Amino acid sequence: MESRKPPPSALVDNHVVPGDVVLDLTEMTNQTIKLGAGLRQDCDTIQATSAGRLRLSKPNKYWVESSQKRYIPSVEDTVLGVVVDTKPDNFLVDIKGPNLAFLPVLAFEGGTRRNIPKFEIGTLIYARVVKANSIMNPELSCMDATGKAAEFGQLKDGYMFDTSTGLSRMLLSSPTCPVLEALGKKLSFEIAVGLNGRVWVNAPSPSNVIVVSNAIIKSESLSGIGQRSMGRENRLICFPLYGNRGNRV
Repeated sequence: MESRKPPPSALVDNHVVPGDVVLDLTEMTNQTIKLGAGLRQDCDTIQATSAGRLRLSKPNKYWVESSQKRYIPSVEDTVLGVVVDTKPDNFLVDIKGPNLAFLPVLAFEGGTRRNIPKFEIGTLIYARVVKANSIMNPELSCMDATGKAAEFGQLKDGYMFDTSTGLSRMLLSSPTCPVLEALGKKLSFEIAVGLNGRVWVNAPSPSNVIVVSNAIIKSESLSGIGQRSMGRENRLICFPLYGNRGNRV
């Protein structure tokens, strides 16, 4: 007897392994489904190709969230990169991928040969992946799709730390993940999250930077309730609170 396929979204937020059927497209007629990392279509089903948690972002984008240290670049990913070398036409940037990425010196809003940014080795950059394949180095841009700088560019001050790619995706999820929601109600801070498993935090005081960073790192192993509880408890060891200045997420 053929095994029954799960109804739409039945496995969302649950662990899946390669080969698991996570969606039956015959039960999702007249819907546009977008597939992210860790999924592929096989006839009228969607199957997992990697182990992790099945995630859904509205309206209908599904992916498998895998907690991995290694990052594989994909077009439109936002990443945190570190400048490791400068060339006449581009910067070489470490994004934790298999190869260094190129950031053209003109890939900035209003960029011309007369106003090329002067980045030193070690400069932290928030950028967007615009080209990525298995045979070429990834290419980055510090502009959005409309050619505006938006949130991209150099990140000054603050603290950057490495995470798993799964935690990065959780931090960028919609609605806002519980730990950021809880911290944002009590603390003023800025955050930039790269899908390459890097997070940058800045705040008015070093103590707040430490509190936010530690809470984020610990949140990966906690449920949503646990994350909110930790965020509330952190208020006991924080400096006086300020209104949330917003973030880059």
